[in-house]
Amino acid sequence: MPSKKLTLNVVAKMTLVLIGLIIGIKTSYGAGFLHTQGQNMVDQDGNVVLLRGVGLGNWLLPEGYMWKFGNNGDRPRKIEAMIDEMIGTQAAEQFWLDFRRNYITEADIRRIAELGFNSVRPALNARRFLTEGNNPVYVQEGFELLDNLVNWCKKYQLYVIMDMHGAPGGQTGANIDDSPNDQPELFSNPENQKRLIDLWIKIAERYKDESTVAAYDLLNEPLPARTGAAEKYKAQLEPLYKKITQAIRTVDKKHMITLEGCDWANDWSVFSRPFDDNVFYQFHYYCWDSVETLKGVDDFIARRARFNTPVWVGETGEKNNTIYWGTTQYFEANNIGWSFWPWKKMDTGNTPYSIKRPTGWEQIVNYSRGREKPSRQLAQKALDELLENIKLENCIYYPDVVNAILRRAPGIVEAENYGHEGAGKSYFILNTKQNSQLYRKSEPVPVIADDERGERKSVRLQANEWTAYVINSEHPQKYHCFARVKAETSPTVLIFTSGRYQIPIKLENTDWKEIDLGEIPLIGRENRFQIKVQNGQVLIDWFRFDE
Repeated sequence: MPSKKLTLNVVAKMTLVLIGLIIGIKTSYGAGFLHTQGQNMVDQDGNVVLLRGVGLGNWLLPEGYMWKFGNNGDRPRKIEAMIDEMIGTQAAEQFWLDFRRNYITEADIRRIAELGFNSVRPALNARRFLTEGNNPVYVQEGFELLDNLVNWCKKYQLYVIMDMHGAPGGQTGANIDDSPNDQPELFSNPENQKRLIDLWIKIAERYKDESTVAAYDLLNEPLPARTGAAEKYKAQLEPLYKKITQAIRTVDKKHMITLEGCDWANDWSVFSRPFDDNVFYQFHYYCWDSVETLKGVDDFIARRARFNTPVWVGETGEKNNTIYWGTTQYFEANNIGWSFWPWKKMDTGNTPYSIKRPTGWEQIVNYSRGREKPSRQLAQKALDELLENIKLENCIYYPDVVNAILRRAPGIVEAENYGHEGAGKSYFILNTKQNSQLYRKSEPVPVIADDERGERKSVRLQANEWTAYVINSEHPQKYHCFARVKAETSPTVLIFTSGRYQIPIKLENTDWKEIDLGEIPLIGRENRFQIKVQNGQVLIDWFRFDE
């Protein structure tokens, strides 16, 4: 007789399959090459595939902020110079070989797949594949590392979106692309464009028959507006994309190509119409506003309809669990895939994994900010410790971050992250003439700030109003559920509904209360629940599902 756990797993898998058949969208690995079909990405069998992944930043293109460094270590070439100065050239060369071997390994890829993601977006630095100077040559190590990644992803059934994060000469003129002179010299020097095109041909030749590779991301976040780069060079962007694409198509006609707008990927005014029949457009989405808002994506959706191509969020993240839940839910409600940035970085609590800060690291950080150089002995010891700390088994895992990104239990559903199906399905509000002043400003559900900075929010509902939510579960399971609420009138009565369960909540005073709703069974995949005010008025902070 099969075990109860095995039976539950079988039921869960069957549930996932049934849901996939019903809605026609897969979040797992498909058959053959992905390609565009109208506004969707589909596999060889015509199944719609939604790319939901993580960005492999800081591996082949180290970023200073992920090391806690200042201006003297804000980009790869400066970090390399620092380490060379601290421990010497020979030791530095060995450090970087070990760093790249340890930072992303098969264990990382296996774990990414286990957690439920279906893709990775490695940030590539052209210098890891092609030397600079007058007579550039290809660097075998970079291609070997990329080969390893593709092979691991094939083994664990993950797609790879190859991201040219740092092009020859730099496409932004900022630290994020390893610009040598703080200028977008990719656009001012035709030789750099030739090198970029040749590098993409080399990559395409190598992976033209690899269906694990989903797409080529030609340039990351080119030409920011604030520096004047966009105004000066943006007329060159689409013509350059056409040249690169035409060159790739001479050796590879199978892979999708993704194009980012200028000004951190989000200014799509540079695009006229699709110039290739297997192309999709990409924007990046960060919620750094204060007070936080869930910004609209209507312009991108409108251009998707006009171009009749898929759109995709190549980067999102760098905030908190409330935003992670809200943004990925918002994207998927609009048939938009996404990639969370980044998979791991040092000493943080807002990524899936955090790298422990080595002993003595603060002295190296101070050196990056123009202070005294640490001793060679201290620097070597700290860097040796870093090489161990970056291994996945030595990192700190944050399940709450992953569960927020994938919107699943156990976890907290903030009240402002109700569904995106609109009035009558995700909410019912009596006064529809006034939209919220916070967070989701295009909708009438009142979102209230509970502190001066607006970091804690709640939803205000009155009699007969309700909001509805969706939470995922990896398999059928009971969770202990709690709600944090505050009556604004007394008494107030609420009804919590999940499936066949209806739980009344009576609030006798106007203090914040954490209400125990008991055990709530969730099926595999999506589960809908609702909170409705029967009488009175209430503020709702969150719902928590504990194992």
